[in-house]
Amino acid sequence: MCGIYGMVSFQGQLRWPDTLEAMSRALQHRGPNDHLLVVEPNAALGTERLRITDIRPEGAQPFTDPTARVWLSCNGAVYNAPELRSRYASYPFRSASDVETLVPLFLDRGPDGFAGIDGMFAVAVWDSRKRQLVLARDRAGEKPLFYSCQGGEVWFASEIQALLEHPDLDRTLDRMALSDYLRFGYVREPRTLFRAVRKLESGTILIITARDQDRQRYWEPSAITVEPMSVEVAERRLEHLLGESVRKQLRADVPVGVFTSGGVDSALLASFAATATPRGALHTFAVGFDASSFDERSHARRVSELVGSRHFEILADDCALAEALAFVTERVAEPLADPAILPTWLLARTAREHVGVVLSGEGADELFGGYPTYVGHRLASSYARLPATVRSALTALAEFVPPSQSKVPLEYLLKRFVAHADQGVAARHIAWFGTGLPPEALSHPVDAEAWLDWPAAPASPLQGAMLFDYTTYLPDDLLAKVDRATMLASLEARSPYLDPAVTTFALALDPAMKIRGLRTKWLLKRVAERWLPRSLVHRRKRGLSVPVGTWLNEGLRAEVDQLLAHDRLEAGGALNATATRRLLFEHRRGQANHGRALWAVLVLERWRERWAQA
Repeated sequence: MCGIYGMVSFQGQLRWPDTLEAMSRALQHRGPNDHLLVVEPNAALGTERLRITDIRPEGAQPFTDPTARVWLSCNGAVYNAPELRSRYASYPFRSASDVETLVPLFLDRGPDGFAGIDGMFAVAVWDSRKRQLVLARDRAGEKPLFYSCQGGEVWFASEIQALLEHPDLDRTLDRMALSDYLRFGYVREPRTLFRAVRKLESGTILIITARDQDRQRYWEPSAITVEPMSVEVAERRLEHLLGESVRKQLRADVPVGVFTSGGVDSALLASFAATATPRGALHTFAVGFDASSFDERSHARRVSELVGSRHFEILADDCALAEALAFVTERVAEPLADPAILPTWLLARTAREHVGVVLSGEGADELFGGYPTYVGHRLASSYARLPATVRSALTALAEFVPPSQSKVPLEYLLKRFVAHADQGVAARHIAWFGTGLPPEALSHPVDAEAWLDWPAAPASPLQGAMLFDYTTYLPDDLLAKVDRATMLASLEARSPYLDPAVTTFALALDPAMKIRGLRTKWLLKRVAERWLPRSLVHRRKRGLSVPVGTWLNEGLRAEVDQLLAHDRLEAGGALNATATRRLLFEHRRGQANHGRALWAVLVLERWRERWAQA
């Protein structure tokens, strides 16, 4: 795990080489163990290294070949490195690093070789003979890579704040990206909120020369078709594939742990990991809250007892969350309206005292059907067949259900469902899964379906929704959240559910294997029943969340009043100040729970104050 950065000039010498050291400092949290910067007249590559595999100095990056033709930096982990090392046994490796195996792979197959990597990665290669810069990113988008092209130069980095160190970077806001954020709570690749900065798409290789840019997609999840198979065969295959994935991702020269919530995804990972490590060697980590409906430490504790791990817990109370909010927004130059980034950082900070790597359950919900919204899509067709009078009565009835500040309030789910169930699948999915900011709160409302890029011709609305979440919400929110939070603590996070073989298997599953009736993750839970008690497997889904509804009214009240003042919102230009203030008024009076929408606005205003005006 590392922070990588660099710049290439196709029109002579680098114009701003002095910026490289500032870029290095901006990424040192990603790699505090080694610093190596290679500078040539027209190209530079740097790496801030976190020692995970081959912790000796010989593992420092960038790597080069014996002729110094190519220089390569990689952020991530290559799980099929042993196979690559055997394939290129005659290559004079200088280290036991997993990343160095990518050098002979590139020399042999060029950019096409990256499609054969089993791992999470963001790679930059400068090929001095061909005078081309190659950037590549893993299939799911676990590892980030941003770049900017200006004045015949290309600058790239693992995080946006490193690019913002460049004195020539245009900070003009991207209005379409801003609309994205206000709808979803995150910005979809390849955009960022800065028009001059782009995010390399997951599953993509970008080849940049003086003449042009060649963007190659090597991973197309929408091209995977459903593969018929029996339940028994599917169970055996999933159990085998997931067990192999966990085994590969446990490889490290530092201790490894698991983030646990007490939910089935992380509990299953902990169970597999426990069988592959000595008794008592596995570490598990959980976070809790003062609010009982948000606190799941007792369930995580039960998982630890089952697998025999060394268990650690933290309490994310108002004081700790306030510290996390200040720390994260000060150091992450992209707004994420997912409040779970705060307890994730608190958890990562504690975990880093004991381990260098953690396994996390990202991807299980998108691949195996874990969200209530998927059940909603299944029910929507039946709801649409009800007489209009019945639907109107249900809508009116839902309004009588009082608002709640609990973690997953039935009132919230019910009102969202009846309000949008009769819309098209794309529109209702955004309404159910987005920030909840109503159209009238946006200064420049966007026709969501006109720019949504909904997956083409899915086998069913349900499959389309899961594919959309896999290609947007997963890389641009969940994986970004985990990467930034853990890297702020210099901790590597790995996601076994996103193993290429597991992912391909899941994408080829019949949706009926994922959602059956009102049951989510049907097949995954059948596998989990082989390893875990049924009471734990079939608990109601909770997920890691934060009681922001109450926090906005209490601990953050003064800051909310300041950042969401009418004059300030009007000056920002992105929101209708009157409509946004109405949301705050209703939230404060307990007329509705607008916590999700107001949190998105608060995070945006904090980001604007810290990063957009610098």
